[in-house]
Amino acid sequence: MRWVTFDCFGTLVDWRHGIATAIDLILPGQGERLLGAYGRHELDVQTESPSLRYREVLAESLRRACAETGTALRPDDASVLAATLPYWPVFPEVRDELATLRAAGWRLALLTNCDRDLIAETRRRLETPFDAVVTAEDAGAYKPDDAHFRVFRESFEPERWVHVAQSYTHDMVPAHRLGIRRVWINRLAERPADPAVTQTELPDLRGLADTVAA
Repeated sequence: MRWVTFDCFGTLVDWRHGIATAIDLILPGQGERLLGAYGRHELDVQTESPSLRYREVLAESLRRACAETGTALRPDDASVLAATLPYWPVFPEVRDELATLRAAGWRLALLTNCDRDLIAETRRRLETPFDAVVTAEDAGAYKPDDAHFRVFRESFEPERWVHVAQSYTHDMVPAHRLGIRRVWINRLAERPADPAVTQTELPDLRGLADTVAA
C-alpha cells in the first residue's frame, strides 16, 4: 500500500498565522512579537514533558513566551491557543493537493504533535478524508522523537511511504534517521543545516502528487 504521511500544523494549516492571531485576541498587537518567543519555548516544553497534553503544551509555551518578553498574561487567557486551534486557516493549495493525491490512489495519514480531540476538529477543515492519524497521545511522545514514525510503521506496514512536512527539526530529521522518503515543504525559505536530511524540497504543496509519484 502507498502512503503519504503529513505533519499538520505548519504543513497543512497555517500555524504561525493561527498563533499570532490568537494572541492578538487577548493581547492586541502582540501576536507577531510573541510568535518567535513562543516557537523557542514549545520544543523545550515538549521535550521536558512528553506525556503532557498538547493543549497544555500550548498554554505553557505561551506563558513562557510572555514571561521572556515581559508581557502580562491573565491566567485564564493561556488557553486561547487551544480554544482557537480548530479555526486556524488551511493553506490555500492544500485541499486541492490532498484530493489529487487521494484520487491518484495514495492513502493519507497525519503524524501530529496534537491531541486527538483537537486534530479531530482540524480534520473537518481539511475536507479530504485521512485513512489514519497518529497523535502525540498515541505515540506517548512528541516529534522529533521517533515514536510517531515507529507507531505508524508497526501499525500499517507501508510498502511505499513518503513523509511530507514543513519542520526540519520535528519531521525531516527523524524521517531521515529512520530512512523514510521525505519531502520538505519549505514555506519559510529556510536553509537546512544538512541538505541530505531534507531529500526533496518544495515551497508549498503544489505539485506534490507528481513529486511523490517520482
